Amino acid sequence: MDSRQPLDNCKYFLHCKRIGFRLWTENDFQLALNLWGDITVTELIGGPFTIEKIRERLSYEIENMKMYDIQYWPIFLLETGEHVGCCGFRPYGKEKNTIEIGFHILRKFRRQGFASEAADTAISYAFSNLNVSKIFAGHHPSNVASCQLLAQLRFQYTHHEYYLPTGLQHPSYILKKEQYYQKTI
Repeated sequence: MDSRQPLDNCKYFLHCKRIGFRLWTENDFQLALNLWGDITVTELIGGPFTIEKIRERLSYEIENMKMYDIQYWPIFLLETGEHVGCCGFRPYGKEKNTIEIGFHILRKFRRQGFASEAADTAISYAFSNLNVSKIFAGHHPSNVASCQLLAQLRFQYTHHEYYLPTGLQHPSYILKKEQYYQKTI
């Protein structure tokens, strides 16, 4: 199935130079399957995922939007409408006014700066539009690319935290609102 979206940029609630963000819908199972059904996307987050697990993940994202006004939003190339992956947030219950960022990028779009561009745009949106003062992030211990990206985005290492889907202690980071805005001064 074609993973392209119509070239109608007004359907994106958020966009940056190359990508647009929109909301997951119940009709997006094929997009979810293409993303979370790809072992290269899920291998470091507890994959491979079964069809049922992918359906649950899609429902989880839709429910997060209804309950918290956040989700790992699907992202698309503005120029072609191709689905790049997802980037956004989920609740992080361990600290007040804190959400957790995540991004999953399809293999063909890796190492082209899309994760960085999407994450920076999502972070700016969160600090400007959501009642958050901190953003949490974690990554698989062997995910060097995520470690480097979080450093580029000015996240500060705080601790290791157990992540049930992998059964491992993941390096964990915090980005405070004031740290983020210091980069623009």
